[in-house]
Amino acid sequence: MLAKLSTRPVVRRCAFTGVVGLALLAAGLPAAAADGARPDLSRFYRQKVAWKKCDMDAPKDLQCGKVTVPLDYSEPAAGTIDLALARYRATGKKRGSVLLNFGGPGGAGVSELAAGGDEFMSLTNGYDVVSFDPRGVGRSSPVSCGDGSDEPAETEDEDNGMSDPQALLRQLRTAAAQCAENSGPVLRHIGTVDASRDLDVMRQAVGDKKLNYLGFSYGTRLGAVYAAQFPKKVGRLVLDGVDTLTESMAEQGIAGAEGQQTALEDFVNWCVKDIACPFGQDARDAREQVVQLIESLDQDPVPTDFGDGFTGQDLVGAIGQALYSEDMWPSLERALASLVEDGDTRGVMAFATGGVAFPHRANTGDGLVDADDVPLDNLPAALMAINCADDPDRPGADRITKDLGRLREQYEQASPVFGRYRLTEVLMCYGRPKGTDFIRDKVRDVHGPKMLLVGTRGDPATPYRWTTETAKRLGSSAVVLDNKGEGHTGYASSKCVHNKVDRFLLYGSLPPTGSSCGPEDDDA
Repeated sequence: MLAKLSTRPVVRRCAFTGVVGLALLAAGLPAAAADGARPDLSRFYRQKVAWKKCDMDAPKDLQCGKVTVPLDYSEPAAGTIDLALARYRATGKKRGSVLLNFGGPGGAGVSELAAGGDEFMSLTNGYDVVSFDPRGVGRSSPVSCGDGSDEPAETEDEDNGMSDPQALLRQLRTAAAQCAENSGPVLRHIGTVDASRDLDVMRQAVGDKKLNYLGFSYGTRLGAVYAAQFPKKVGRLVLDGVDTLTESMAEQGIAGAEGQQTALEDFVNWCVKDIACPFGQDARDAREQVVQLIESLDQDPVPTDFGDGFTGQDLVGAIGQALYSEDMWPSLERALASLVEDGDTRGVMAFATGGVAFPHRANTGDGLVDADDVPLDNLPAALMAINCADDPDRPGADRITKDLGRLREQYEQASPVFGRYRLTEVLMCYGRPKGTDFIRDKVRDVHGPKMLLVGTRGDPATPYRWTTETAKRLGSSAVVLDNKGEGHTGYASSKCVHNKVDRFLLYGSLPPTGSSCGPEDDDA
């Protein structure tokens, strides 16, 4: 959930090039069924990652590697894909590895770990800290919707096709076909259920009997699915910024719009206290100016160096990314001032792109893709593909046409700024195969070790109620930590959360149910 769907390609950070290899380890393998009913995966579980120096501009102590997994777990002989990994080695007495997933879905873990690894150095007191590019993401057979990925979903009318639902649905079906054409075979096997099985192969490949894991946002969905699939392989699991396991895409979109609207209003209230705020010093007037700015850019986009004009919906996407952390508010204020006062889009575009642009080339096959060949639209393409693969709802054209007006009203009521932007979540799976029922039906009542769930009260992307709902669904193994703070996830923004998570991962010290962290807690 760290990244949200836009009709235009966006990317957060670049996946880096690594020199990698793997060797075989003949130990701890899952037995194949005697009658041959289950596919034999033993060759994948015999791997050991061969860590080497990363061939990239990254911290010198970061090492890179890869692991090979079946494209289709039901037919492992039908083909394989390679997944990119990176790690910081343990500096203290090593007790294994902790695997990180930074969210998305569609976020590339290798580049995130390279850029933000300092946040996790405390965990190297006992662990190798490992992250990875999930299948279809970053350098791991990245999916793409092609150079013209945003064109089919756009129309000439100001409401993005809402006045002509049938035309919009035809465009969405065309867009889905383009994604399938440009992504290759991995697109049919990209969901969280397959990614969870990859996670178990990684666990064995790094030499751990049980999985120690820290997942953020979408990464909590991946962790919960793993706990349901492999309850006997669960070590110490932390889920921070807990995703929903049950709500439909429509419900998720409304919740996200409400959360982002609240975060935007908090930002505006902060901004107007500063004389440099581009919207003046009256909060109500400033909120109206934000809406007017978006509407004016939709009517008259600002030219950019990338060919396409910068629209109001592009601005909505950029603001949404910037609101994930209060630390970015000063930069957002300056970027908006440059846009309002000088027509300069570079600052706001940096929030949408992470300040990075890639050559836009489609994936040409298995194996690790060079960093320079990761498609520009990989993040939104992977986000759509994974969310759709995880979602079993596929309303037909008649149902969508009937419900569209009501849904649009609900979304706009939830947020006059983000409502229209987030309504695309209802539509984005149209034209794609139906997703799995596994997450809604099977990820519940997990009987395994205690796991820590962190929910942040002011989270704009994953509302706190999702934490309590997911904890209830997972059962007695789930322990909730209530972070009474702001921003998306708690580990990076709250010292209290950071310390409690580290104590659990490093020493098994789990806070009691009902524990909380407040804004005033620096240690605890």
